Amino acid sequence: MFFIKQELPINRQIRAKEVQLIGENGEKLGVVALEEALEKAEEKNLDLVVVAPNSNPLVCKIMNYGKYKFEQAKKEKEAKKKQKVLEVKELRVTPNIEEHDFGFKSKNARKFIEDGNKVKITVRFRGREVNNSKSGEIVLNKFIEELADIAIVEKQPKLEGKNMFTILAKK
Repeated sequence: MFFIKQELPINRQIRAKEVQLIGENGEKLGVVALEEALEKAEEKNLDLVVVAPNSNPLVCKIMNYGKYKFEQAKKEKEAKKKQKVLEVKELRVTPNIEEHDFGFKSKNARKFIEDGNKVKITVRFRGREVNNSKSGEIVLNKFIEELADIAIVEKQPKLEGKNMFTILAKK
């Protein structure tokens, strides 16, 4: 279930002496007393809804509020469907990765990038491997070269603790 972020004051919830009235078809009916505006809305079996709460006088429209809320919820749902959530996929490797493993990981990274995701490649150093961090940087640069045709380096290789990582994004 979707809800409108801000509930609009309707009918008797409106606290103003005069309102700028807009008819159900969008025509401007001018500034009228609140009671008169409420009567016009009731005659047509519709609601009086504040559409511009910050203006002076308040701008109110005669409309079917239930239908309006339904339409808004429908629009929100459509907008949510269309937005793509960007994910960062992570691949973990060791500094002494074998050629076959490298090919497999780079193929996966290529697939992730083509799907529109970012890829974070992390080299994990175990034990004393961190003393030879140059080997990790070589592995990351090899990944960068391998994927250079479809990806750009968003974050250069960087050592943090026992991990060295880089982030690649689609060109």
